[in-house]
Amino acid sequence: MIHPHHPRATLAALAAIALWGSLAVLGLRLRHVPPFLLVGLALVLGGLVGVRRITLRDAPPKILALGVYGLFAYHFCLFMGLRLAPAVEANLLNYLWPLLIVVLSPVFLPGAALRPRHVAGATLGFAGAALLVTGGRLSLSSEGTAGYLLAIAAAVIWSTYSLLTKRLGSFPTSAVATFCLASGLLSLACHAAFEPRYAPTAADAPWLLLLGLGPMGAAFYLWDRALKAGDPRVIGNLAYLTPLLSTLLVVLFGGGRLTGHAVVAMALIVGGAAVGTLRGRSAPVKG
Repeated sequence: MIHPHHPRATLAALAAIALWGSLAVLGLRLRHVPPFLLVGLALVLGGLVGVRRITLRDAPPKILALGVYGLFAYHFCLFMGLRLAPAVEANLLNYLWPLLIVVLSPVFLPGAALRPRHVAGATLGFAGAALLVTGGRLSLSSEGTAGYLLAIAAAVIWSTYSLLTKRLGSFPTSAVATFCLASGLLSLACHAAFEPRYAPTAADAPWLLLLGLGPMGAAFYLWDRALKAGDPRVIGNLAYLTPLLSTLLVVLFGGGRLTGHAVVAMALIVGGAAVGTLRGRSAPVKG
């Protein structure tokens, strides 16, 4: 039985979110690298972060399948969705995953009843993410239907993977290294099948290392610890800080600028996180 506001879980979730916030800046530095190759190399590097603790017992077939489902299938659906639909709209649909973590919690976790503050916080967070990602302009086209469906599938995959991590919490966090290595190799296979060949240069190496050690490595270990020890309803609300941090870092390091829409969106996201993480009288969540 786990207290829904375990401070270590909150810190681990915030650390993972902070690392994921750096993805856009690192992606700008590596935008010339084919996506599947980029993800494959980064995930292999991320797996090497915990490779010394890997044992065969950490990842039996069912657990390994869960890890590949979360890390590989998520990135596969997201990148294919971005190829087949306008990037802004596909990215927005991908950001349904924090909302889905909140609303699907009662389905996957007995005792995780939704409270009004959880729903209100997630709704505000998604509204803020929508405004931030689209800039107030949204245009869905019938030509992008397949891409939109794949982006929604990505959101469903990551949210259900996160909740299953909580439900099947008996495996150690070190198993995430196996997830990363297996998913990285599958991503490299997708590069060979779908993308033009590319040889990383010496200039790419430090950025690839940062990507693999941080948002595509340590962040997954931190996320696993957060979900196992914390309340997914709270963590899902906090997750909308990811696009906020990403935007701020792009402005600071990537040459972007803050617009009025972005400021309003950030206020909605911060407000949603605050509402969704308020302490209440809800019962503890059984892991």
